[in-house]
Amino acid sequence: MTHPLLQPLKIGNETVTNRIWLAPMAGVTDNPFRRLAKSFGAGYAISEMMTSDATLFAKHKTLYRANFDGEIAPICAQIVGSEPKKLAESARFQVANGAKIIDINMGCPAKKVCNKLAGSALLQNLDLVKKLLEATVDAVDVPVTLKTRLGFANGNENILTLAKIAEDAGIKALTIHGRTREDKYLGKARYELIAQVKQNVAMHVIANGDIDSPQKAKAVFEMTGADAIMIGRQAQGRPWIFKEIAHFLQTGELLPPPSITDLKEIVLTHLQELYAFYGEYSGCRIARKHIAWYTSGIQYANEFRQAMYQEDSTSGQFAVVERFLSQASYD
Repeated sequence: MTHPLLQPLKIGNETVTNRIWLAPMAGVTDNPFRRLAKSFGAGYAISEMMTSDATLFAKHKTLYRANFDGEIAPICAQIVGSEPKKLAESARFQVANGAKIIDINMGCPAKKVCNKLAGSALLQNLDLVKKLLEATVDAVDVPVTLKTRLGFANGNENILTLAKIAEDAGIKALTIHGRTREDKYLGKARYELIAQVKQNVAMHVIANGDIDSPQKAKAVFEMTGADAIMIGRQAQGRPWIFKEIAHFLQTGELLPPPSITDLKEIVLTHLQELYAFYGEYSGCRIARKHIAWYTSGIQYANEFRQAMYQEDSTSGQFAVVERFLSQASYD
């Protein structure tokens, strides 16, 4: 029998192929990374967070984030904002741009987002949350989902109340990161409240936070009763984690990590995709963090990274990476 996490899931009238998903991460889950994760078996991947400020829709960075060329359906655009009319307008813009699902961010803990009373800062104002969700759902004829946290501060976790507000507003799926905004990414994710939410609502609930291995994926799924799991930081430099989880769920066995030869092919292909997508200047600079993640755990990686950071052309960077991985070995 196929494990539940490997079965399709309907979100409104859209179907995703499985329930092991890539979380949206600003500066990480761009078009090339989403396609890469899906090639390793991620059933679904949400775009980077995009502002609801209409004056920024056509900005250079936003246009990259809203580029869905070549992606495996269904395409989901994540938006963030604190004004109902602007959030609704942003949702309509992304649907016109090709999005088949709209996701609202109410989980980002970053100061530059929270200071604008957006992201997880909204968890302090559930009346505004209600207006934002209703305005967005009413604005588009595609499913709207929500990603959030347990609450704004420890001791004031209000996710159960928020979940009911979201369901009543017409939200089709709720992703919960098992931390408060106060926690940021410190400590350990807590899953008990995610399980309680799942028991109290009929909409889909997705568990997120600290899922860093196939065993943890299975445990969190069983602990929460969630409809799907979402993987964020643990996919950085390890996009094959989705394949590892699927294999474990199917066979009960762990896949070995990619060989250095396989890693080299994955990294160089990703670099070529980044260069083609962003061009010479941005492609070289955006690739640096991915290269650093990929080479963690490889002998002499620190020395290599210092040399790699000095390269300011895509050709030079590619050559340095290819040369290093051609003679590298794991620690």
